[in-house]
Amino acid sequence: MADRRMARSARLDTPREARRLISRPEALTEEAFGVLSEKFARFMGTPWFLIGMTVFVGVWIGWNVAVPAAWRFDTYPFIFLTLMLSLQASYAAPLILLAQNRQADRDRVGLEQDRTRDERNLADTEFLTREVAALRLAMRDTATRDFVRGELRDLLDEFEERGLVIARLEPPAEEAGSAAATDAT
Repeated sequence: MADRRMARSARLDTPREARRLISRPEALTEEAFGVLSEKFARFMGTPWFLIGMTVFVGVWIGWNVAVPAAWRFDTYPFIFLTLMLSLQASYAAPLILLAQNRQADRDRVGLEQDRTRDERNLADTEFLTREVAALRLAMRDTATRDFVRGELRDLLDEFEERGLVIARLEPPAEEAGSAAATDAT
């Protein structure tokens, strides 16, 4: 088997396997770098960073103006300070943009989930509305107790008009008062 591998690697028509000389550390993934950039962007937006940066620049300028000329390391136009601040800004801007892009991606996913949930809630609400409307229609078609009694009274009156004799049962006690009032009229 070792001979096969050697024979394969020795052949000119077979490309070599790509090997990385320097491998990327496992801790430095895109996600870890993104989280680090978000933390950095959050820190740069705090009052402590602004106060610290103001103190740093104030001390820098104060040192290079107030101390003897031999101890100064950046004379009046403060070229080195400008270079330091530009370097800090050149690293900060892409990290802040990366953090904003990651936040925009999270917002997009959240909005999509909200939209899906809202569509599902709307569909559920429409279904329940249709069911309630169907129940209302069904309840209107259902014969209620009062409807059945009214129909039976109409049939009895019709039979009496035709001259058919039907013995009426005495109505229950609660209806006796209303029946007596009806007979009186």
